[in-house]
Amino acid sequence: MSATMPETAMPNARWDLSALFASMDDPGIEAAWRNLHRGADDFQTKYRGRIDREDLDSDTLLAAIGDMERLAQDLDKPLYYAQLLFQADCADPKIGAFMQSQMEKASEVRVKLIFFELELQSASDAAIDRALTDARLESYRHFVRTSRAFSPHKLSEVEEVLLEEIANTGVRAWNRLFDEVTANQDFTLRRPGASEPEVLTQEEVLTLLRDPDRAVRQAAADALTAGLGEIQKVIAFIYNNLVQDKRVEDRLRKHPYPEHSRHLSNELDKVTVDLVTSMCAERHDLVARYYHVKREVLGLPELTHIDRYAPLFDSESEIDYDSARTLILDAFGDFNQEVKDRAVEFFEKNWIDAEPRTGKTGGAFCAYCTPDTHPVILLSYLGKLKDVSTLAHELGHGVHASLSRAQTYVNFHGTLPLAELASIFGEQLVFERLVADATPQDRLALLADKIEGTFASTFRQATMFRFEQKVHAKRRDEGELTIEEFDALWQEEMQGMFGDSLRLGDQHGKWWTYVSHFFGSPFYVYAYAFGELLTLSLYSKAKAEGESFAGKYVELLRLGGSRTPFELMETVGVDLRSREFWQGGFDAIEAMIAQFETLWREHRASR
Repeated sequence: MSATMPETAMPNARWDLSALFASMDDPGIEAAWRNLHRGADDFQTKYRGRIDREDLDSDTLLAAIGDMERLAQDLDKPLYYAQLLFQADCADPKIGAFMQSQMEKASEVRVKLIFFELELQSASDAAIDRALTDARLESYRHFVRTSRAFSPHKLSEVEEVLLEEIANTGVRAWNRLFDEVTANQDFTLRRPGASEPEVLTQEEVLTLLRDPDRAVRQAAADALTAGLGEIQKVIAFIYNNLVQDKRVEDRLRKHPYPEHSRHLSNELDKVTVDLVTSMCAERHDLVARYYHVKREVLGLPELTHIDRYAPLFDSESEIDYDSARTLILDAFGDFNQEVKDRAVEFFEKNWIDAEPRTGKTGGAFCAYCTPDTHPVILLSYLGKLKDVSTLAHELGHGVHASLSRAQTYVNFHGTLPLAELASIFGEQLVFERLVADATPQDRLALLADKIEGTFASTFRQATMFRFEQKVHAKRRDEGELTIEEFDALWQEEMQGMFGDSLRLGDQHGKWWTYVSHFFGSPFYVYAYAFGELLTLSLYSKAKAEGESFAGKYVELLRLGGSRTPFELMETVGVDLRSREFWQGGFDAIEAMIAQFETLWREHRASR
């Protein structure tokens, strides 16, 4: 850890994963695999050949889905446990080997179960529709129909088994390598005026890009660029292979374009996705408008990549972990008591790993785990205002995950675009709490941070989506990309977001290298733009409706993934295909920018 890290920002908070297993040596892990194999064998005996047939009855379908749910839920537990251990310490080779073994064991079970989904997808519409008329299957109708949406893209059982078995030494191995390489890379900071360099983690050096001292920000950019440069050849090779792997699988499954499989998983159509991402591109003027004012506030002749997240004033407040906890829980409680109660559990039951340390993966996430256990959160809390927002964001996810445990396994997880709803809503609640008693100067700084975070979740994510589209298209049309081609595509797309308000220097060209979503979750990123815009518009609705909205919101989260995104949002009066609805999100962004401009004029006049 850096010697300059404030002591108040160092929470002694590590998660308790005992709801899954006690340790890598827990005998329950091997017992679980033995039980899973027995269960999978029994499942094959009972149901193979009984789903894809014209006389399929509701009793058989109901029993099969119930048995499959129990197997899938138990299968997830050792996998989640291994992956969570790995994300908390990517540097330990024993943990890496343990995770690999669990993935391999999971594949051995999955190949025995693949037949069920294939039969479900192959069965005739008449047979499925007849079975689904049974009221006992009401809660499974969405699962069945969603599964059958992939019918045109299924392969034979032999091919599906082969893809599953080679994934552990293919796509999953490449993703593990990316995680290990990036998590264990050191970044050498040469702080201005310091006699000795500091060795930082990726999270620490990224945090310094928000330092009030421009020279420190430049040193951080130098360290980040140099560190990424040392591993970029490996990262580019990994990415080329992952993009090609997706190309092959898309060809085999007959997906018409690279992001098509993501749209199916998200239960969204191309028209809706293109509507939202194109509206983001149309409103890049909002980004330029804000950064022209920020340049004036900072008193700089030009803004560059090191100024994008620069604080407006000389100091930035630090909030220790316990204070952040109180702040967030109070904000959640003011909105709804059940939302607060669900969040409290994460602190009281040690469901959060917030301690910064070497070897821990960068970024933050909430793992839902399984409905019969509990979700957990990982982040590195460094005491900055952005860390409060990150904690609030992940706790929003956590509340959603906790509430959705009311659903059974197949309806537990919502789709990605709606998964971001609760997290961004949580951020918004905390933002209002932060600014409520702030001084005029602090209010200006907080609003700037909020606007920049909103830009990062909307315009930046939509821009990254276009970067991915271009990478995948170029790889398919022209073959393997060079590092320089990756850099150029990244720089071109990202610069377009800022127009003439901010110049991204050459260093920034390499910064695509650490964006993990490109590697592990292709085309995931547009979900953030959906979530942010949806929440901004929905939050305005919540303010207008008052207490009556909170109950509807909690019930929406409790529904998990039991309905399509369109059906879920209808429960709170929202049409996701409406341009007018999405425009409400951009109107909220423009209102924040106008407020920022007013506060700046008032602050400037008062000096």
